[in-house]
Amino acid sequence: MNIPSTLKITGRAAVLGSLALAALGTVAAFAQEAAPAAPAAAPAFTIDKGDTTWMMISTILVLLMTIPGLALFYGGLVRAKNMLSVLMQVFTITSVVMIVWVFYGYSLAFTPGNAFVGGLSKMFLAGVDVTTVSETFTKGVAIPELVFVLFQMTFACITPALIVGAFAERIKFSAVILFTILWVTFVYFPIAHMVWFWGGPSAYSDPSGLIFGFGAIDFAGGTVVHINAGIAGLVGALMIGKRIGYQKDVMAPHSMTLTMVGASLLWVGWFGFNAGSNLEANAYAVLAMVNTFVATAAAAVTWIVLETLLRGKASMLGAVSGAVTGLVAVTPAAGFAGPMGAIVLGLVATCVCYFFVSVVKNKFGYDDSLDVFGIHCIGGIIGALGTGILVNPALGGAGIVDYSTADFAAGYAGTATQLMSQFKGVLVTILWSGIGSAILYKIVDLIVGLRPTADAEREGLDLTSHGEVAYHP
Repeated sequence: MNIPSTLKITGRAAVLGSLALAALGTVAAFAQEAAPAAPAAAPAFTIDKGDTTWMMISTILVLLMTIPGLALFYGGLVRAKNMLSVLMQVFTITSVVMIVWVFYGYSLAFTPGNAFVGGLSKMFLAGVDVTTVSETFTKGVAIPELVFVLFQMTFACITPALIVGAFAERIKFSAVILFTILWVTFVYFPIAHMVWFWGGPSAYSDPSGLIFGFGAIDFAGGTVVHINAGIAGLVGALMIGKRIGYQKDVMAPHSMTLTMVGASLLWVGWFGFNAGSNLEANAYAVLAMVNTFVATAAAAVTWIVLETLLRGKASMLGAVSGAVTGLVAVTPAAGFAGPMGAIVLGLVATCVCYFFVSVVKNKFGYDDSLDVFGIHCIGGIIGALGTGILVNPALGGAGIVDYSTADFAAGYAGTATQLMSQFKGVLVTILWSGIGSAILYKIVDLIVGLRPTADAEREGLDLTSHGEVAYHP
Protein backbone atom coordinates (compact mmCIF):
# COMPACT_ATOMS: atom_id res chain seq x y z
CA MET A 1 0.00 0.00 0.00
CA ASN A 2 1.31 3.44 -0.82
CA ILE A 3 0.22 7.02 -0.47
CA PRO A 4 -1.01 9.34 -3.19
CA SER A 5 1.14 12.17 -4.44
CA THR A 6 1.19 15.18 -2.08
CA LEU A 7 -1.28 17.88 -3.04
CA LYS A 8 -1.36 21.58 -2.30
CA ILE A 9 -4.41 22.60 -0.33
CA THR A 10 -6.49 25.51 -1.44
CA GLY A 11 -7.23 28.36 0.94
CA ARG A 12 -10.86 27.34 1.16
CA ALA A 13 -10.01 23.74 1.99
CA ALA A 14 -7.53 24.85 4.63
CA VAL A 15 -10.19 26.95 6.34
CA LEU A 16 -12.69 24.11 6.11
CA GLY A 17 -10.18 21.68 7.61
CA SER A 18 -9.47 24.08 10.50
CA LEU A 19 -13.16 24.51 11.30
CA ALA A 20 -13.79 20.78 11.10
CA LEU A 21 -10.84 20.08 13.38
CA ALA A 22 -12.34 22.31 16.04
CA ALA A 23 -15.66 20.48 15.72
CA LEU A 24 -14.16 17.04 15.79
CA GLY A 25 -12.26 17.00 19.06
CA THR A 26 -12.03 13.23 18.97
CA VAL A 27 -9.42 13.36 16.23
CA ALA A 28 -7.63 16.53 17.26
CA ALA A 29 -5.12 14.63 19.36
CA PHE A 30 -3.95 12.84 16.26
CA ALA A 31 -3.51 15.86 13.99
CA GLN A 32 -0.29 17.45 13.00
CA GLU A 33 0.58 20.79 14.50
CA ALA A 34 1.49 22.10 11.07
CA ALA A 35 0.92 20.85 7.55
CA PRO A 36 3.99 19.43 5.81
CA ALA A 37 5.67 21.51 3.16
CA ALA A 38 4.69 20.63 -0.38
CA PRO A 39 7.41 19.15 -2.61
CA ALA A 40 9.08 21.40 -5.13
CA ALA A 41 7.85 19.39 -8.09
CA ALA A 42 5.67 16.32 -8.47
CA PRO A 43 7.01 13.49 -10.65
CA ALA A 44 5.25 12.66 -13.88
CA PHE A 45 2.95 9.64 -13.60
CA THR A 46 1.47 7.29 -16.17
CA ILE A 47 -2.07 6.01 -15.59
CA ASP A 48 -3.06 2.73 -17.22
CA LYS A 49 -6.74 2.11 -17.92
CA GLY A 50 -6.29 -1.59 -17.20
CA ASP A 51 -4.91 -0.90 -13.72
CA THR A 52 -7.72 1.55 -13.05
CA THR A 53 -10.35 -0.94 -14.21
CA TRP A 54 -8.87 -3.70 -12.07
CA MET A 55 -8.87 -1.48 -8.99
CA MET A 56 -12.49 -0.47 -9.54
CA ILE A 57 -13.46 -4.14 -9.84
CA SER A 58 -11.38 -5.02 -6.76
CA THR A 59 -13.14 -2.32 -4.76
CA ILE A 60 -16.52 -3.76 -5.65
CA LEU A 61 -15.29 -7.27 -4.79
CA VAL A 62 -14.20 -6.15 -1.31
CA LEU A 63 -17.61 -4.56 -0.77
CA LEU A 64 -19.12 -7.92 -1.81
CA MET A 65 -17.09 -9.54 0.97
CA THR A 66 -18.84 -7.40 3.56
CA ILE A 67 -22.35 -7.04 2.19
CA PRO A 68 -23.70 -9.58 1.60
CA GLY A 69 -20.76 -11.97 2.20
CA LEU A 70 -19.79 -11.40 5.83
CA ALA A 71 -23.36 -10.50 6.80
CA LEU A 72 -24.70 -13.84 5.56
CA PHE A 73 -21.73 -15.79 6.92
CA TYR A 74 -22.25 -14.38 10.41
CA GLY A 75 -26.03 -14.33 10.14
CA GLY A 76 -26.25 -18.04 9.41
CA LEU A 77 -24.04 -18.85 12.40
CA VAL A 78 -26.27 -17.22 15.02
CA ARG A 79 -29.69 -18.35 16.26
CA ALA A 80 -32.70 -17.42 14.14
CA LYS A 81 -33.90 -14.84 16.69
CA ASN A 82 -30.71 -12.82 16.14
CA MET A 83 -30.24 -13.24 12.39
CA LEU A 84 -31.61 -9.84 11.39
CA SER A 85 -29.66 -8.04 14.12
CA VAL A 86 -26.37 -9.31 12.72
CA LEU A 87 -27.36 -8.33 9.18
CA MET A 88 -28.31 -4.88 10.45
CA GLN A 89 -25.06 -4.43 12.36
CA VAL A 90 -22.86 -5.33 9.39
CA PHE A 91 -24.90 -3.28 6.91
CA THR A 92 -24.97 -0.20 9.14
CA ILE A 93 -21.28 -0.44 10.04
CA THR A 94 -20.47 -0.48 6.33
CA SER A 95 -22.59 2.62 5.68
CA VAL A 96 -21.34 4.59 8.68
CA VAL A 97 -17.65 3.87 8.07
CA MET A 98 -17.93 5.02 4.46
CA ILE A 99 -18.97 8.47 5.69
CA VAL A 100 -16.34 8.59 8.43
CA TRP A 101 -13.68 7.53 5.91
CA VAL A 102 -14.31 10.36 3.47
CA PHE A 103 -14.77 12.89 6.30
CA TYR A 104 -11.41 12.27 7.97
CA GLY A 105 -10.40 8.59 7.93
CA TYR A 106 -8.55 8.66 4.62
CA SER A 107 -6.59 11.69 5.73
CA LEU A 108 -5.61 10.14 9.08
CA ALA A 109 -4.49 6.92 7.39
CA PHE A 110 -2.78 8.12 4.23
CA THR A 111 -1.31 11.59 4.66
CA PRO A 112 1.94 12.66 6.32
CA GLY A 113 1.73 13.17 10.06
CA ASN A 114 3.92 11.21 12.40
CA ALA A 115 4.91 7.57 12.80
CA PHE A 116 1.55 6.70 14.38
CA VAL A 117 -1.10 8.58 12.41
CA GLY A 118 -1.51 10.98 9.54
CA GLY A 119 -2.74 14.54 9.56
CA LEU A 120 -5.94 16.28 8.50
CA SER A 121 -4.72 17.86 5.27
CA LYS A 122 -7.22 15.81 3.21
CA MET A 123 -10.15 16.06 5.60
CA PHE A 124 -13.42 15.93 3.66
CA LEU A 125 -11.23 14.83 0.70
CA ALA A 126 -9.83 18.34 0.36
CA GLY A 127 -7.71 18.52 -2.78
CA VAL A 128 -8.70 15.04 -3.97
CA ASP A 129 -10.32 15.17 -7.40
CA VAL A 130 -10.24 13.59 -10.86
CA THR A 131 -6.79 15.03 -11.56
CA THR A 132 -4.95 13.66 -8.50
CA VAL A 133 -3.22 10.29 -8.50
CA SER A 134 -1.76 7.61 -6.23
CA GLU A 135 1.50 5.93 -7.17
CA THR A 136 1.51 2.13 -7.32
CA PHE A 137 4.49 -0.10 -6.51
CA THR A 138 6.09 0.72 -9.87
CA LYS A 139 7.93 4.01 -10.10
CA GLY A 140 6.03 6.48 -12.26
CA VAL A 141 2.91 4.30 -12.54
CA ALA A 142 -0.26 5.55 -10.87
CA ILE A 143 -3.99 5.09 -10.49
CA PRO A 144 -6.57 7.84 -9.91
CA GLU A 145 -6.48 8.85 -6.26
CA LEU A 146 -10.24 8.51 -5.98
CA VAL A 147 -10.10 4.80 -6.76
CA PHE A 148 -7.39 4.36 -4.11
CA VAL A 149 -9.61 6.22 -1.64
CA LEU A 150 -12.52 3.90 -2.40
CA PHE A 151 -10.44 0.71 -2.36
CA GLN A 152 -9.03 1.53 1.06
CA MET A 153 -12.50 2.58 2.22
CA THR A 154 -13.79 -0.97 1.73
CA PHE A 155 -10.99 -2.29 3.98
CA ALA A 156 -12.00 0.21 6.65
CA CYS A 157 -15.60 -1.03 6.36
CA ILE A 158 -15.02 -4.76 6.70
CA THR A 159 -12.57 -4.60 9.62
CA PRO A 160 -14.96 -3.33 12.33
CA ALA A 161 -17.68 -5.51 10.84
CA LEU A 162 -15.51 -8.56 11.56
CA ILE A 163 -15.41 -7.63 15.26
CA VAL A 164 -19.16 -8.05 15.84
CA GLY A 165 -18.89 -11.81 15.42
CA ALA A 166 -17.03 -12.05 18.74
CA PHE A 167 -19.97 -10.77 20.78
CA ALA A 168 -22.89 -11.53 18.47
CA GLU A 169 -26.32 -12.01 20.08
CA ARG A 170 -25.61 -9.93 23.18
CA ILE A 171 -24.82 -6.29 22.39
CA LYS A 172 -26.92 -3.18 21.87
CA PHE A 173 -27.18 -1.85 18.34
CA SER A 174 -26.40 1.68 19.51
CA ALA A 175 -23.28 0.38 21.28
CA VAL A 176 -22.06 -1.34 18.11
CA ILE A 177 -22.35 1.83 16.05
CA LEU A 178 -20.81 4.17 18.63
CA PHE A 179 -17.96 1.73 19.25
CA THR A 180 -17.36 1.42 15.51
CA ILE A 181 -16.99 5.18 15.03
CA LEU A 182 -14.59 5.46 17.96
CA TRP A 183 -12.68 2.32 17.04
CA VAL A 184 -11.95 3.19 13.43
CA THR A 185 -10.89 6.68 14.55
CA PHE A 186 -8.51 5.70 17.32
CA VAL A 187 -7.47 2.17 16.36
CA TYR A 188 -8.01 1.30 12.68
CA PHE A 189 -6.84 4.53 11.02
CA PRO A 190 -3.61 4.69 13.08
CA ILE A 191 -2.82 1.00 12.46
CA ALA A 192 -3.43 1.44 8.72
CA HIS A 193 -1.08 4.43 8.77
CA MET A 194 1.59 2.59 10.74
CA VAL A 195 1.57 -0.44 8.42
CA TRP A 196 0.91 0.98 4.94
CA PHE A 197 1.99 4.61 4.86
CA TRP A 198 5.17 5.37 2.90
CA GLY A 199 6.39 7.70 0.20
CA GLY A 200 5.97 5.28 -2.70
CA PRO A 201 8.67 4.25 -5.20
CA SER A 202 9.33 7.86 -6.18
CA ALA A 203 9.89 8.94 -2.57
CA TYR A 204 10.77 5.71 -0.75
CA SER A 205 13.06 7.54 1.67
CA ASP A 206 10.29 9.82 2.96
CA PRO A 207 9.04 9.25 6.53
CA SER A 208 6.77 6.22 6.84
CA GLY A 209 4.44 4.65 9.36
CA LEU A 210 5.98 3.03 12.44
CA ILE A 211 5.44 -0.61 11.48
CA PHE A 212 6.40 -0.01 7.85
CA GLY A 213 9.60 1.52 9.21
CA PHE A 214 10.32 -1.71 11.09
CA GLY A 215 10.66 -3.40 7.71
CA ALA A 216 7.50 -5.46 8.35
CA ILE A 217 5.54 -6.50 5.26
CA ASP A 218 1.78 -6.96 5.07
CA PHE A 219 0.48 -7.34 1.53
CA ALA A 220 -3.25 -7.04 2.15
CA GLY A 221 -4.00 -6.69 5.86
CA GLY A 222 -2.90 -9.50 8.15
CA THR A 223 -2.13 -6.95 10.84
CA VAL A 224 -4.32 -4.04 9.74
CA VAL A 225 -7.49 -6.10 9.33
CA HIS A 226 -7.31 -9.53 10.95
CA ILE A 227 -5.10 -9.24 14.02
CA ASN A 228 -6.54 -5.78 14.62
CA ALA A 229 -10.15 -6.97 14.50
CA GLY A 230 -9.44 -10.30 16.20
CA ILE A 231 -7.88 -8.87 19.34
CA ALA A 232 -10.58 -6.19 19.54
CA GLY A 233 -13.16 -8.95 19.32
CA LEU A 234 -11.62 -10.93 22.16
CA VAL A 235 -11.46 -7.86 24.39
CA GLY A 236 -15.11 -7.15 23.61
CA ALA A 237 -16.19 -10.72 24.31
CA LEU A 238 -14.46 -10.63 27.69
CA MET A 239 -15.77 -7.20 28.70
CA ILE A 240 -19.36 -7.78 27.55
CA GLY A 241 -19.50 -11.24 29.08
CA LYS A 242 -20.96 -14.54 27.98
CA ARG A 243 -24.32 -15.07 26.32
CA ILE A 244 -27.08 -16.13 28.67
CA GLY A 245 -27.07 -19.94 28.68
CA TYR A 246 -23.60 -20.25 27.14
CA GLN A 247 -22.32 -23.85 27.42
CA LYS A 248 -25.73 -24.84 28.82
CA ASP A 249 -28.26 -24.12 26.06
CA VAL A 250 -28.04 -25.25 22.45
CA MET A 251 -26.59 -22.37 20.40
CA ALA A 252 -26.08 -24.12 17.07
CA PRO A 253 -26.04 -22.10 13.83
CA HIS A 254 -29.56 -21.69 12.52
CA SER A 255 -28.66 -21.87 8.81
CA MET A 256 -25.51 -23.53 7.56
CA THR A 257 -26.89 -22.96 4.06
CA LEU A 258 -26.62 -19.19 4.43
CA THR A 259 -23.26 -19.53 6.16
CA MET A 260 -21.92 -21.53 3.22
CA VAL A 261 -23.25 -18.91 0.79
CA GLY A 262 -21.66 -16.15 2.84
CA ALA A 263 -18.32 -17.98 3.06
CA SER A 264 -18.32 -18.53 -0.68
CA LEU A 265 -18.98 -14.84 -1.30
CA LEU A 266 -16.11 -14.05 1.06
CA TRP A 267 -13.80 -16.27 -0.98
CA VAL A 268 -14.84 -14.65 -4.26
CA GLY A 269 -14.57 -11.14 -2.84
CA TRP A 270 -11.19 -11.92 -1.28
CA PHE A 271 -9.60 -11.86 -4.74
CA GLY A 272 -10.26 -8.13 -4.76
CA PHE A 273 -8.92 -7.93 -1.22
CA ASN A 274 -5.64 -9.73 -1.97
CA ALA A 275 -4.97 -9.34 -5.69
CA GLY A 276 -6.32 -5.78 -5.63
CA SER A 277 -3.77 -4.83 -2.98
CA ASN A 278 -1.11 -5.01 -5.70
CA LEU A 279 -2.66 -1.80 -7.15
CA GLU A 280 -1.75 -2.94 -10.66
CA ALA A 281 -3.02 -5.64 -13.01
CA ASN A 282 0.28 -7.47 -13.49
CA ALA A 283 2.03 -10.72 -12.60
CA TYR A 284 2.15 -9.93 -8.87
CA ALA A 285 -1.62 -9.56 -8.86
CA VAL A 286 -1.83 -12.97 -10.50
CA LEU A 287 0.51 -14.38 -7.83
CA ALA A 288 -1.78 -13.02 -5.13
CA MET A 289 -4.74 -14.58 -6.94
CA VAL A 290 -3.08 -17.99 -7.20
CA ASN A 291 -2.19 -17.94 -3.52
CA THR A 292 -5.75 -16.96 -2.59
CA PHE A 293 -6.98 -20.03 -4.44
CA VAL A 294 -4.55 -22.63 -3.13
CA ALA A 295 -4.04 -21.49 0.48
CA THR A 296 -7.79 -21.40 1.00
CA ALA A 297 -8.33 -24.80 -0.57
CA ALA A 298 -5.50 -26.31 1.48
CA ALA A 299 -6.90 -24.86 4.68
CA ALA A 300 -10.44 -26.10 3.97
CA VAL A 301 -9.19 -29.61 3.21
CA THR A 302 -6.98 -29.60 6.32
CA TRP A 303 -9.91 -28.67 8.61
CA ILE A 304 -12.05 -31.38 6.99
CA VAL A 305 -9.31 -33.98 7.56
CA LEU A 306 -8.77 -32.87 11.16
CA GLU A 307 -12.49 -33.18 11.94
CA THR A 308 -12.67 -36.58 10.27
CA LEU A 309 -9.71 -37.89 12.26
CA LEU A 310 -10.57 -36.30 15.61
CA ARG A 311 -14.38 -36.31 15.58
CA GLY A 312 -15.26 -39.02 13.09
CA LYS A 313 -17.29 -36.69 10.86
CA ALA A 314 -16.47 -33.71 8.68
CA SER A 315 -18.87 -30.77 9.02
CA MET A 316 -19.89 -27.94 6.72
CA LEU A 317 -19.09 -25.56 9.57
CA GLY A 318 -15.58 -26.97 9.70
CA ALA A 319 -15.12 -26.71 5.94
CA VAL A 320 -16.03 -23.02 5.80
CA SER A 321 -14.07 -22.30 8.99
CA GLY A 322 -11.03 -23.81 7.32
CA ALA A 323 -11.58 -21.79 4.17
CA VAL A 324 -11.81 -18.52 6.09
CA THR A 325 -8.70 -19.49 8.07
CA GLY A 326 -6.79 -19.96 4.83
CA LEU A 327 -8.00 -16.64 3.49
CA VAL A 328 -6.95 -14.88 6.68
CA ALA A 329 -3.52 -16.51 6.82
CA VAL A 330 -2.63 -15.85 3.19
CA THR A 331 -3.72 -12.22 3.28
CA PRO A 332 -0.36 -10.76 4.43
CA ALA A 333 1.55 -13.22 2.24
CA ALA A 334 -0.56 -13.05 -0.91
CA GLY A 335 1.89 -11.18 -3.14
CA PHE A 336 5.02 -12.38 -1.35
CA ALA A 337 4.84 -16.18 -0.98
CA GLY A 338 5.04 -18.75 -3.74
CA PRO A 339 2.07 -21.07 -4.34
CA MET A 340 3.65 -24.02 -2.52
CA GLY A 341 4.49 -21.79 0.41
CA ALA A 342 0.89 -20.56 0.45
CA ILE A 343 -0.36 -24.14 0.66
CA VAL A 344 1.92 -24.84 3.62
CA LEU A 345 0.77 -21.60 5.26
CA GLY A 346 -2.89 -22.61 4.90
CA LEU A 347 -2.18 -26.04 6.37
CA VAL A 348 -0.22 -24.76 9.37
CA ALA A 349 -2.64 -21.94 10.15
CA THR A 350 -5.58 -24.33 10.10
CA CYS A 351 -3.95 -26.70 12.57
CA VAL A 352 -3.22 -23.85 15.00
CA CYS A 353 -6.63 -22.19 14.60
CA TYR A 354 -8.44 -25.51 15.00
CA PHE A 355 -6.65 -25.97 18.32
CA PHE A 356 -7.66 -22.50 19.52
CA VAL A 357 -11.29 -22.89 18.42
CA SER A 358 -11.84 -26.42 19.73
CA VAL A 359 -9.48 -26.60 22.73
CA VAL A 360 -8.29 -23.21 23.99
CA LYS A 361 -11.72 -21.53 23.90
CA ASN A 362 -13.31 -24.38 25.82
CA LYS A 363 -10.41 -24.56 28.27
CA PHE A 364 -10.64 -20.87 29.23
CA GLY A 365 -14.42 -20.59 28.75
CA TYR A 366 -14.55 -17.24 26.95
CA ASP A 367 -17.53 -16.71 24.66
CA ASP A 368 -16.09 -15.71 21.29
CA SER A 369 -19.42 -16.31 19.57
CA LEU A 370 -18.24 -16.82 15.99
CA ASP A 371 -14.52 -17.44 16.62
CA VAL A 372 -13.26 -14.04 15.55
CA PHE A 373 -10.23 -14.32 17.83
CA GLY A 374 -9.56 -17.97 17.15
CA ILE A 375 -9.59 -17.57 13.36
CA HIS A 376 -8.87 -13.94 12.51
CA CYS A 377 -6.39 -12.98 15.22
CA ILE A 378 -4.59 -16.31 15.48
CA GLY A 379 -4.72 -16.92 11.72
CA GLY A 380 -3.51 -13.37 11.15
CA ILE A 381 -0.56 -13.87 13.50
CA ILE A 382 0.43 -17.13 11.79
CA GLY A 383 0.10 -15.44 8.41
CA ALA A 384 2.08 -12.36 9.40
CA LEU A 385 4.96 -14.37 10.85
CA GLY A 386 4.82 -16.94 8.07
CA THR A 387 5.07 -14.17 5.48
CA GLY A 388 8.44 -13.24 6.92
CA ILE A 389 9.67 -16.74 6.10
CA LEU A 390 7.87 -17.52 2.85
CA VAL A 391 8.85 -14.28 1.11
CA ASN A 392 12.35 -15.76 0.86
CA PRO A 393 13.15 -16.37 -2.84
CA ALA A 394 14.93 -19.58 -1.81
CA LEU A 395 11.52 -20.90 -0.72
CA GLY A 396 9.75 -19.76 -3.87
CA GLY A 397 8.85 -16.32 -2.52
CA ALA A 398 8.92 -13.08 -4.46
CA GLY A 399 11.48 -11.36 -2.25
CA ILE A 400 11.25 -7.82 -0.90
CA VAL A 401 11.88 -4.98 -3.32
CA ASP A 402 14.75 -2.66 -2.42
CA TYR A 403 13.68 0.71 -3.81
CA SER A 404 17.09 2.20 -3.09
CA THR A 405 18.65 0.14 -5.89
CA ALA A 406 18.72 1.34 -9.46
CA ASP A 407 16.76 -1.64 -10.78
CA PHE A 408 14.50 -2.12 -7.72
CA ALA A 409 16.06 -5.51 -7.06
CA ALA A 410 14.18 -7.98 -4.87
CA GLY A 411 16.12 -9.53 -2.01
CA TYR A 412 15.74 -11.00 1.46
CA ALA A 413 17.34 -9.76 4.66
CA GLY A 414 17.40 -13.20 6.25
CA THR A 415 14.90 -15.22 8.27
CA ALA A 416 15.87 -13.90 11.69
CA THR A 417 15.88 -10.27 10.57
CA GLN A 418 12.56 -10.46 8.75
CA LEU A 419 10.86 -12.49 11.45
CA MET A 420 11.89 -9.92 14.04
CA SER A 421 10.39 -7.15 11.88
CA GLN A 422 7.17 -9.14 11.50
CA PHE A 423 7.05 -9.90 15.23
CA LYS A 424 7.40 -6.23 16.15
CA GLY A 425 4.56 -5.35 13.78
CA VAL A 426 2.33 -8.03 15.30
CA LEU A 427 3.16 -6.93 18.84
CA VAL A 428 2.44 -3.25 18.19
CA THR A 429 -0.88 -4.17 16.56
CA ILE A 430 -1.95 -6.38 19.47
CA LEU A 431 -1.03 -3.79 22.08
CA TRP A 432 -2.53 -0.79 20.23
CA SER A 433 -5.76 -2.58 19.37
CA GLY A 434 -6.09 -4.49 22.63
CA ILE A 435 -5.51 -1.54 24.96
CA GLY A 436 -7.28 0.97 22.75
CA SER A 437 -10.32 -1.28 22.32
CA ALA A 438 -10.63 -1.88 26.07
CA ILE A 439 -10.71 1.87 26.70
CA LEU A 440 -13.28 2.43 23.97
CA TYR A 441 -15.58 -0.38 25.16
CA LYS A 442 -15.56 1.22 28.61
CA ILE A 443 -16.39 4.64 27.17
CA VAL A 444 -19.28 3.18 25.15
CA ASP A 445 -20.56 1.31 28.22
CA LEU A 446 -20.61 4.56 30.21
CA ILE A 447 -22.44 6.46 27.45
CA VAL A 448 -25.06 4.02 26.10
CA GLY A 449 -24.35 0.69 27.81
CA LEU A 450 -22.96 -2.33 26.02
CA ARG A 451 -25.48 -5.02 26.81
CA PRO A 452 -29.27 -5.25 26.41
CA THR A 453 -31.44 -6.43 29.27
CA ALA A 454 -31.58 -10.13 30.04
CA ASP A 455 -35.21 -10.28 28.86
CA ALA A 456 -34.31 -8.59 25.57
CA GLU A 457 -31.43 -11.00 25.00
CA ARG A 458 -33.63 -14.01 25.72
CA GLU A 459 -36.36 -12.80 23.37
CA GLY A 460 -33.83 -12.10 20.63
CA LEU A 461 -32.27 -8.91 19.32
CA ASP A 462 -34.25 -8.97 16.08
CA LEU A 463 -37.47 -7.97 17.80
CA THR A 464 -36.14 -6.10 20.80
CA SER A 465 -33.61 -3.97 18.88
CA HIS A 466 -35.25 -3.59 15.48
CA GLY A 467 -38.92 -4.47 15.84
CA GLU A 468 -38.84 -7.04 13.04
CA VAL A 469 -37.66 -10.57 12.42
CA ALA A 470 -35.67 -12.33 9.73
CA TYR A 471 -38.25 -15.07 9.30
CA HIS A 472 -42.03 -15.21 9.57
CA PRO A 473 -43.92 -18.44 10.36
